[in-house]
Amino acid sequence: MTGFELDRAVKNQLRTLSKENAEGVGQHLVMAARLLDIDEDGALAHAETAVRRAGRVPAAREALGLVHYRREDWAKALNEFRAARRLSGSHHLLPFMVDCERALGRPEKALQLAQSPEAGALPQEDRIELLIVVSGIRRDLGQLDAAKVELEVPALRQGMNKPWYTRLAYAYADALLALGDEAGAIEWFQRSASADHEAETDADERLAELEGYTLTDLLEGEDDEADGGDTAGEGSRA
Repeated sequence: MTGFELDRAVKNQLRTLSKENAEGVGQHLVMAARLLDIDEDGALAHAETAVRRAGRVPAAREALGLVHYRREDWAKALNEFRAARRLSGSHHLLPFMVDCERALGRPEKALQLAQSPEAGALPQEDRIELLIVVSGIRRDLGQLDAAKVELEVPALRQGMNKPWYTRLAYAYADALLALGDEAGAIEWFQRSASADHEAETDADERLAELEGYTLTDLLEGEDDEADGGDTAGEGSRA
């Protein structure tokens, strides 16, 4: 791990630092990203170090924000996302910021941010993520029809091969289920599950629950049997 694994945009940001510091910060950013799914405390330590060494580098503030977001520390995440946005001039973190406002119990402020001109100018992938968050806010407010309508965009029918499609279909299934449309929810959970090659959602489990099935982990207990095979054999003979 050298720090050079970062994408070009982040490397360009690090050029404002000395060579030695840029390399060190880059290494911390790589480690924060790698540990995010397996060791949140480790990811936090690396992201905090990156910010201490490069507090005016947007990528460092974004990395720390994402760690706080994963840890559901919404206020801290929002502060870091705001800093990253202010430093970079980019609005790509708006979906995360709106979700933080939602989690902090400020739905009206979240909707106001989601309806800003900057949100309307986001690339398609970011706009889809924002729609998913806004649909959830509408459900929180009891606006179930509006939650469904928010997601009825052309991408819902045309984006089957896009990386965000499984999340969009899942959110639409959830919106239908909230309205009591179980048949529709089953159809869209099926679509989400079919597109979910990276296991991003629990669409399979939701689908099984609606259809009255129970999913069984065929590997469950295999390690225990391997470690204690003789004991299990004696028990079966008894």
